[in-house]
Amino acid sequence: MDAIDRVQQAWRRQRPDVDVSSIGVLSRVSRIAVHLDRARHRALADLGTDAMTLDVLATLRRSGHPFRLTAGQLQRAALITSGAVTQRVDRLEAAGLVRRDSEGPDKRVVFITLTEAGRNLADTTLAGLMEREELLLAPLTEAQRQHLEILLHHWLLWFEQNQSS
Repeated sequence: MDAIDRVQQAWRRQRPDVDVSSIGVLSRVSRIAVHLDRARHRALADLGTDAMTLDVLATLRRSGHPFRLTAGQLQRAALITSGAVTQRVDRLEAAGLVRRDSEGPDKRVVFITLTEAGRNLADTTLAGLMEREELLLAPLTEAQRQHLEILLHHWLLWFEQNQSS
């Protein structure tokens, strides 16, 4: 029995007229998300980076060669605001992990390009993070993982299709 079972039992005793079954799913997802977030932050700190840095570097890295995007493309791919893109790119450029390249006849098109150091950090971090995250899935069998992934995929699609913009 976990903490959520106890919460549900208490509510069923106190309010038998209310269906509290959603607590079983939503509260568990919420609590697991907290554990996963903490584990990811610890892993990234151990790997010498943070979530905001990895977000930009990984987005550029998975875009493929030449590992560059415009600020708008980066904003859409990383799901961050234009102000956040500017702030993060400024910080990463100062650290030598990305550079800004201007193109076009009037140099108004600016690309954010992953440097070799940025690519190395993205690759090293990804490999280390995947190792750590694999450990978080260890309690689940392969079949359970696949089933969970399918369920979460459908649920996330529903949210993405029904979000208000």
